[in-house]
Amino acid sequence: MKYDYITIESMTTTKTDDIEATTEQIKSLEALGCDIIRVAVPNPESANAIAKIKENIKIPLVADIHFNHKLALRAIETGADKIRINPGNIGGESNVKAVADACKQKNIPIRIGVNSGSLEKKLLEKYGGVTPDAMVESAMSHVALLNKYDFNDIWLSAKSSNVALTVATYRKLKQQTDYPFHIGVTEAGTEYNGIIKSAIGIGALLLDGIGDTLRVSLTAAPEREIIAGKAILKALGLREGTDIISCPTCGRCNIDIIGITNEVEQRLTDDYKNLTIAIMGCEVNGPGEAAHADYGIAGAGNEAIIFAKGKKLGKYPINEIVNRLLEEAYT
Repeated sequence: MKYDYITIESMTTTKTDDIEATTEQIKSLEALGCDIIRVAVPNPESANAIAKIKENIKIPLVADIHFNHKLALRAIETGADKIRINPGNIGGESNVKAVADACKQKNIPIRIGVNSGSLEKKLLEKYGGVTPDAMVESAMSHVALLNKYDFNDIWLSAKSSNVALTVATYRKLKQQTDYPFHIGVTEAGTEYNGIIKSAIGIGALLLDGIGDTLRVSLTAAPEREIIAGKAILKALGLREGTDIISCPTCGRCNIDIIGITNEVEQRLTDDYKNLTIAIMGCEVNGPGEAAHADYGIAGAGNEAIIFAKGKKLGKYPINEIVNRLLEEAYT
């Protein structure tokens, strides 16, 4: 399972054995641009549900397993495209071997998921707490365990709710292995704070060339994770889509720049056209400062002008300006 671009992952919040609700949520996420979906598999019913869920979705499905390796084996049988485990918490090495053998037979990758909140006690004692070195040693010891049983189709994640710790851990991990990485800041918090922490952590790693899949982990509807993930990738030039630039406004502004910008952004949530749209409060920072924009608005008294690549196209009443702009840009 390799990808040609950075993919966005999310996780369902429904009970996985509620096939109808889980399928409906995945379809909603697919429509927004989710590339990979992960489902919790805490019981046999959830593992059994994977087959039916897979019949009605288009994107790969990752089974998230903890403690019970038999659930991993069942998820593999029912069609999971990837297994996410922590090899240290599914029992003895024989259990790890069983999962590795089953995945190898089906050509299914395993993601080793290391989390700062569940590090092995011996590593906490060795390093005096949660540190990047402790996280890296945990991840690489799990890699060695899978390698021992001739399994090499591995993805790695090593997350913390602490942004600096997360970034430092992935940077150290990158120095030791070429396995693909799933990146993110875990348990990042509410939508507002979580997006800020995720943008800093994920953005820093992607700018370093680290990361193959990502999840923006939010205490919010999973749809918000997809929108945030797309925004992060667009900001870094790693995903196509409309980029809205807008001025912070000042006393020269005579139009509702905040309301207009929000309306344009909301109407373009699902758009993938690779354009830059500028929304400026006055003619001072309109066509001049935003001359590079494909299309734009600039306030002009009680009206606004529309411009393209710095060239004025016309002046219109404020109540028509958003519709006029979108007609110019998307027709």
